[in-house]
Amino acid sequence: MTPPRGVLPLPESFGWREGGLAVEGKSLSDLAERFGTPLYVTSEGRIRSNARRLRTAFRSRWPAHRVLYAVKANSNPAIVRLLRDEGCGADCSSPSEIRIARSAGVPATEILYTAAYPSEEELGGALDAGVAINLDDPDLLPRLLRIGHPTTLSFRLNPGRTDAGPEGLRFAGRGSKFGASLPRALKGYREARAAGITELGLHTMPGSNVLSAEHFGRVGAFLGKAVRAVRRVTGQTPRFADAGGGLGVPYRSTERPLDLDDAAARLTTALRREGEPTDGLELWNEPGRYLVADSTVLICRVTHVKEGSPPIVGTDAGMQTLLRPALYGAYHEIYPVAGYGKGPGRAVTLTGPICENTDILGRGRRLPSLAPGDLLAVGTAGAYGFSMASQYNTRPRPAEVLVGSRGARVIRTRETYDDLLRSVPAREMGVVAE
Repeated sequence: MTPPRGVLPLPESFGWREGGLAVEGKSLSDLAERFGTPLYVTSEGRIRSNARRLRTAFRSRWPAHRVLYAVKANSNPAIVRLLRDEGCGADCSSPSEIRIARSAGVPATEILYTAAYPSEEELGGALDAGVAINLDDPDLLPRLLRIGHPTTLSFRLNPGRTDAGPEGLRFAGRGSKFGASLPRALKGYREARAAGITELGLHTMPGSNVLSAEHFGRVGAFLGKAVRAVRRVTGQTPRFADAGGGLGVPYRSTERPLDLDDAAARLTTALRREGEPTDGLELWNEPGRYLVADSTVLICRVTHVKEGSPPIVGTDAGMQTLLRPALYGAYHEIYPVAGYGKGPGRAVTLTGPICENTDILGRGRRLPSLAPGDLLAVGTAGAYGFSMASQYNTRPRPAEVLVGSRGARVIRTRETYDDLLRSVPAREMGVVAE
C-alpha cells in the first residue's frame, strides 16, 4: 500500500502494511490505542540515520567538524540523549536547554549558547555552566565582561541580503532581529582580544529549511571572508566557523530533497577558498530540523465531520498541539492511518478543537471518507512540533513515544488537568487548608 501520486512519501522507518501505517514495525493504530491521542510518535532509527548521513557528508570534507544539535527543534531529553549517542553536541538558546543538554550527557565544552537579547542573569548562568557563548550583538560584550570572562566567545554575523528559507523563515538581512554586520562584529572581536579572551569563533545563520545546495556555498564564502577579517584584527585564526543550521527537508511532494553531499561540498570548498589558510579551523553546524523533522508523525483522531463546501474534518490535535500551520502557513502532509483504500477520496479542510479561526491543520487535502474515531497521521512533525505546543484553551499537551531498539516507550507523559493547575496556589483554587 503506497500513498497516491502527489503525496509526500514517508521515510523508510515508516511503512504501509495490511493493518495500515506503521513505524519500525509498530502499528500506529495500536500505538494510538495504547497511549491515546493526540500522540507524537518518533522513529529512533530515522534520527540515527539522519545524524550519520550528515556527519559523513561533512567530516569526509572537513575532518575537524562538529555537529551541535539545535535543541530548540525538539528538546525532549530522550531525543537529545539519542543524538549525543551519535556524537552530537548542543546548540542552546536558553538556560533550560543548557540544563537539558548537560543532563543528556553533553559536555559543557560541546555546547554553544546563542544569546539573543539575554538578561544578565542568563549570561551569568551560561558563564557558570562553562559553555561557549555566542553573542548576537557586540554591544553585549561589556555587560558580559562585567559578570565574567568566557573561555570561548563568538559573535553572530548577519551577512546582509539573503534569499534563504521558505515560510518567512529568514534570519538575516535588513530588519532581522538577529546578528550584527561584520564591521560591527570586528569591533567586538578587538575588544574581546584586548580583554584576554583567546578562544574566538564566528557564527552565522541566514535561513531555515533551505533545499538549495547553492545557498550553502554562499554561506561558506561569507564565513571564509569573515575568518580572514577576524584574523586581520586579532592576529589569529578563529577556533571555529559555525555555519548554523538551515539544512532543509521536504514537506511537500513537489519539493526535491536537499542534496546533502553537494551542500557540504559547496560549503567546505568556499570556506577553504575564501578563508585560506584554514589550518586549525574547526567547522561547526547546528542542524535541528534536518535531524528530527521527518522522524516523527503526530497521530490524531477525527472527532467530527461537518458537511459543507468544503467539508470540515475536526480532530483532537490543533494549533495547541502543532502550531506551525497557524503560525506561518506551514504545510504538513496528512495521511489516513488505515490507508487510502480505493477511490479518489474528496478534498477537505482539517481543523482542531481550538477557538481560533486560524486553527487549521490543512486545506484542500484529498482523503478517503472519514468518520469520528478514524485516525490520521500528520507527517514531518518532529521539529518545532511538541517544542512549540501550548496549553491554550486550557488543553493538556500530548504524550511523546519513541519507537526503536527498546520497543515503544513513553518519553513524555500526557499532561493532565492537575498538571495544568499545578503552579496555581491552593488558596486561589478555593482549597482551604485543614
